[in-house]
Amino acid sequence: MTKRIRCLFLPFLALFLTIAAFSSPQAAAAETDFTVASKAALSVDFETGKVFYNQDADKPMGIASVTKIIGLYLIEEQIKEGKLKWEDPVTISEDVSKLSVAPDLSNVALNAGEQYSVKELFEASFIASGNAAIVALAEKVAGSEPKFVDMMKEKVESWGIKDATLVNASGLNNSYLGENIYPGTDKDDENLMSAKDVAIVARHLLKDYPEALETAKTPTKIFAEGTTSQVEMVNWNWMLPGFLNYKEGVDGLKTGTTDLAGACFVGTMIKDGQRIITVVLNATNHEEDPSARFIETAKLMDYTYANWKKEEVLPAGSRLPDMTTIKVKDGEELTTKVSLKSAVSLWVRNDMDKTKLTITPQLNKDAANGELQAPVMKGAKLGTAQVALEQDDLGYLDDTTHESEIIVDQSVAKANFFVLLGRNIKNFFSNLF
Repeated sequence: MTKRIRCLFLPFLALFLTIAAFSSPQAAAAETDFTVASKAALSVDFETGKVFYNQDADKPMGIASVTKIIGLYLIEEQIKEGKLKWEDPVTISEDVSKLSVAPDLSNVALNAGEQYSVKELFEASFIASGNAAIVALAEKVAGSEPKFVDMMKEKVESWGIKDATLVNASGLNNSYLGENIYPGTDKDDENLMSAKDVAIVARHLLKDYPEALETAKTPTKIFAEGTTSQVEMVNWNWMLPGFLNYKEGVDGLKTGTTDLAGACFVGTMIKDGQRIITVVLNATNHEEDPSARFIETAKLMDYTYANWKKEEVLPAGSRLPDMTTIKVKDGEELTTKVSLKSAVSLWVRNDMDKTKLTITPQLNKDAANGELQAPVMKGAKLGTAQVALEQDDLGYLDDTTHESEIIVDQSVAKANFFVLLGRNIKNFFSNLF
């Protein structure tokens, strides 16, 4: 979180500005009039990537310190691959030390030449949004921040993100970095991603390294305890327990603020076993109300849980509307019934008709021409049927589809010689006349 009149007591100052936030959670608005007071917003299902709400979520814009979740993913990956250990020392460079004491940036002070563990700097980057801490980690991993940015770019591109602009590891405006900016970028450049891109990154972090939530949900922690750098870190996520905008079930994830990006927050919450990820970029009214991004996030979370639920739309054994049977060549029976092997459940919004479905069969090569060769066994797989709600145009973060196998309901033996001979004779004369 950057560029602000902020200090560790700001959450308590904000208490008097937004005391109404302690009232009961806002009721979820109807689908027709629900909006989030921000430049962009998104809500998705963590497990499937199903999009529940999309407000200009495909447009790249400033993300500020939300950027750090990309770098933190890379640190977790380095640990997993054995290239880095949590206890490994990181020596602080002069540039990182200077950045760590910039007066209007979120940081923990880091002394040049001193060493801090990877774990300490990881926690400082996550909890305190320490800009210098993530740069120190970048230098440790890649030798320089620009090389680390190259790693960040490669990683997000591997996730299908093509429209991101990444110029540094912290999310700061380049103006804070002096001469230490990424080659080819301008002095006032800044990281840009869409809300959808942010959700993709967050989902990968939580899926691949769920233990990161243990750090993300830590309200306060002492940094570099017992050293001259010792300081109490206070989490910038005010939706955690003990903070002004506490919301039960919220256990992450990352804030970000710059003049360009405004107030941003990628959050995550679990309720009744369902985890969602929300993104709010450039929350309206942040200058007057420091809680704005959290208030809007709470509204979006309430809306999601109130309006969406997973429902069975097709039971196992369902018939396909345009394919109830399939022909059987040389069989005792000339057709056999087909059905869906397993039930299909979809996320359904309250105002949607779950009976209006689009069912798209995709047959394997043995059944592609609409005919099977006898003998045919009961339960034989013919292909899959993709199922979607006709009224749902929000889609998924990726190419996820919901499908069920199409199977044969009844076995069909091959007809004997005399039956086949009789059919051939009959067909001959039918074609002749």
